[in-house]
Amino acid sequence: MTTLHGSCHCGTVKFEVEGPVESAYTCDCSLCRKKNALMAKVHESKLKITAGADKLSLYQWNTRIARHYFCSVCGIYPFHRKRSEPTEYGVNLHCLDDFDPSVLPSKLGKGKGMTVVAEGARDVWPGPRETG
Repeated sequence: MTTLHGSCHCGTVKFEVEGPVESAYTCDCSLCRKKNALMAKVHESKLKITAGADKLSLYQWNTRIARHYFCSVCGIYPFHRKRSEPTEYGVNLHCLDDFDPSVLPSKLGKGKGMTVVAEGARDVWPGPRETG
């Protein structure tokens, strides 16, 4: 089994992914569009934080199921726990060391259509609105 190593920009947060990574995706939800990451889906058992867990900042919004992590030192997004599959992480492929994500097939995830349930959600969140 292949082990891929990754980190944030400053190197404070380090992690390992048990590979192989065989495909990539982008997502068209309001957050992913703004962070513009190329991600791979990884089961939670295949992601290990090896340094800097205490330096990860958590960002949650809307349903608060997804957990988006950022390095509190340099601001880079290395991974998030997925809303659509809570046992999976979306790993930012650009954070993997010595890995060329351009060789992977890539697809577009359909996050834009996910239901918006947060009271007072900004108009830029494009999903269908749930009513009380």
